[in-house]
Amino acid sequence: MSELKDRLKNDLTAAIKERDKVRTGTLRMVLAAISTEESAGSSQHDLDDAEVTKLLTREAKKRREAAEAFDQGGRSDQAAAERAESEVISDYLPKQLTDGELSELVSAAIGETGAEGPKQMGQVMKVVNPRVAGRAEGSRVAAEVKRQLAG
Repeated sequence: MSELKDRLKNDLTAAIKERDKVRTGTLRMVLAAISTEESAGSSQHDLDDAEVTKLLTREAKKRREAAEAFDQGGRSDQAAAERAESEVISDYLPKQLTDGELSELVSAAIGETGAEGPKQMGQVMKVVNPRVAGRAEGSRVAAEVKRQLAG
């Protein structure tokens, strides 16, 4: 079993004892998503830390998007609840890259691939994405690659 999954289970137990409703609900939801992912497909398999991190990133993104949608719909109470869940999930994600760090990674990838224009964006993304691995949202990475290739 992955260390991250163990940590989630232990933190759920602690949250239940502390009667922290938001953390308890969020961790239960995340562990249910992990179980669903593990049993999906033709055979059951345990997720490793990298797969759990990818799932957590996806869940956090869902919460941020839902919060924005609730804000636009005038449901600030629901938006606040979604943001609270997103914060709980982000505690388990790797530290996000700063704009400077992301820019450096993209520059290095452009140098390695020899890309010279926007048409070679795919080549650069193939090199950058494994290095970023959950530390920056895909749209942010793509925007930086586009910016550097256009300039």
